[in-house]
Amino acid sequence: MPSVFLSPSTQEYNPYITGSGSEEYWMNQIADAMEPYLRASGIRFTRNTPDMTAASSIRQGNQDNPDFYLALHSNASGDGTSEGRQRGIIAFHYPGSVNGQRGAELIANNLRRIYPLPDLVTTRATTSLGEVRQPRMPAVLVEIGYHDNTADALWIESNVVNIARELVRSLTEYFGIPFVEICMDQPATVATSGSILNLRAGPTTASPVLARMPNGAALTVCGESNGWYTVTYNGIQGYAAAPYVRL
Repeated sequence: MPSVFLSPSTQEYNPYITGSGSEEYWMNQIADAMEPYLRASGIRFTRNTPDMTAASSIRQGNQDNPDFYLALHSNASGDGTSEGRQRGIIAFHYPGSVNGQRGAELIANNLRRIYPLPDLVTTRATTSLGEVRQPRMPAVLVEIGYHDNTADALWIESNVVNIARELVRSLTEYFGIPFVEICMDQPATVATSGSILNLRAGPTTASPVLARMPNGAALTVCGESNGWYTVTYNGIQGYAAAPYVRL
């Protein structure tokens, strides 16, 4: 199954002009909201913690060795003491990283669906940001609006779940897997009339087998798409054919 490292901002010293919190707080809210969508869509993830720095986040990401590194930030156009005039979203990638650029473009395309000024959602190559330069895997740092602009700050605060949803949609498109709407985790059992049910790495019978689940085995269903459930079995997340799972 594909994997991603989430690196929400650790910059608690960047206040939102609305007084509602900091860049660190709101980017962690978005990362929190991404988690159920990631589980439902069958994407494994690890993430940094607020006590870390950008440098230690990069080190942790490289140690975890995921398939993709995604850093979440919000931007600022001034010194934080007055209303910022700039608005927009920028998805940064490293120049020459074909997959980094592809990830940035997918993220920009999907955020344009929900941002009120879609023409201001852009991608940009950069060598100046460590979180796109230093990860050993394709990486994107997305600046989600300007937290010193009241309109942008209010949009972020009001659209945490929508932003999270479109970010995960972008990751599923990047990995070439279905986007699955979240549902409450549901207990279920394998119902095969005695045979083994394969837990697979993808929603096809050609995908690698992660585990073999006996009839009657307990599992948890996280989501459903095109005849497959995303499930967790003995701590392993994968896909199971829906006709052989009883909710």
